[in-house]
Formats: sequence, C-alpha cells, structure tokens
Amino acid sequence: MAVSSSSSPSRNLEIGIVGFGPFAQFLAKIMIKQGHTLRATSRSDHSSICQDLGISFFRDTGTFLEANNDVILICTSILSLSKVLNAMPLHCLKRSPLFVDVLSVKEHPRDILLKVLPEELDVLCTHPMFGPESGKNGWKDLAFMYERVRIKDEARCSSFLRIFETEGCRMLEMSCEEHDMIAARSQFLTHTIGRILSEMEVKPTSMSTKGFETLINLKESTMKDSSDLFSGLFVHNRFAKQENV
Repeated sequence: MAVSSSSSPSRNLEIGIVGFGPFAQFLAKIMIKQGHTLRATSRSDHSSICQDLGISFFRDTGTFLEANNDVILICTSILSLSKVLNAMPLHCLKRSPLFVDVLSVKEHPRDILLKVLPEELDVLCTHPMFGPESGKNGWKDLAFMYERVRIKDEARCSSFLRIFETEGCRMLEMSCEEHDMIAARSQFLTHTIGRILSEMEVKPTSMSTKGFETLINLKESTMKDSSDLFSGLFVHNRFAKQENV
C-alpha cells in the first residue's frame, strides 16, 4: 500500500456520472463544492435533484457521452455494472475520458472495464470506503483505495485523486486483488453479521450492555445498505466465497 504523492497542479474537471443514486449524490456535493462541473445520467429520473444541485441531467446516454467529459464516473450497483457498460454507445464519445469506478469490489469492475473499453481509454479503479452516513461530517482520515489500472494521462488522474486528498482522505494505493482479499475479511464479514442480526430481529433491551449496543448499531448501519450491495459483495468477490466455505 502506498499514499498518492503527485505534485502536479490540480485543475477543475468536467465529470460525467453514470448512476445517480444516493452514493453518487453524496460524492457530487463535494465535487461541486470544489468547483468541478458535473453531468449525470441514470436509469431513474433524477432531473429534479440535479437541477437543485446545478448538474446537467441526461436521459439519453448517447447525448451524455457526447458531452465534453474529462472523467466518466461509474456509480452503478455491482450487479448492474456489466449490463450498463455493455449497453453504452461508446462510439458517441467525442474525446477519450478517464473512466473511474467507485464500486465496493474491485477485480470485477476492473475486468469488465478492460474488456469493454477501447485501449486508448484510461481506467482508474477506486473504492471510497465510506458513505453518506460515515462521511456526513467530512472525509478526513476516511480510507480511499485506488489502483491506476491503465493510465496515460497522469495529470488528469492526479487531478481526480486530489478531490479526495483535498478532503483529507487516507489515500491507499493497492491492487484490486489485494483490496478484494482484505474486503472479504472485513467489509463482507461486517455485512454478513449485520444481516444475520437483522434476521434474528435483535432489538435493544433494558439490560443492553455496551457490547450488545455495538451489535445493534452494526445491524442498523448495515441495513441502510441495499440487498443488491450485499449480493454483489458475495457474488463478485471471489475471496468472499472462500470466506463463506
């Protein structure tokens, strides 16, 4: 693991977001605050919230790809990634943007991005290891994992990474394989325990100990995430399957 240490000057980016759910909206607010220009496209109609945030919303993916994006930020669910990328009319691209994903597993999106995208397009795989709840009071000291999978434009890549450096994230450079191996023993295990506690309908009692309250908090935090996320963490992390044996 290494910490990013680029010294090149940062620049404001034009960032196109694919999939504008709660996590994408959470990231977008910080990007806007830093002065970046955002566009978005999504399966659902988020035109109203985009208007409120000052983001251009595109219902048509082709028109979205024709826009002058420096970065295409993939914020789909793990389970829908392959379908979304394979349906993209990449011939509509007017330039060669950097493609970035923020999914909670890493080998799976890396492999799909390398398979679907032309070789001239840069690929950066990332995982902001926090969300709207844990990052609601700022991102300082929260972990941000990344791997420069295929990067030719280092300055543009560094400008994107600096979004998270500027907010005080702990920048962790590691391989997608290493990420998934570690995540299987931490993130997937955490979600599994939280969902087991939910199935058991565990609730606070008048005699709750501090340890029991910790379990309740784990259950409540885990259940704020979608079942699609939990399924994706298992189905598309080969190391999670090993942990489950």
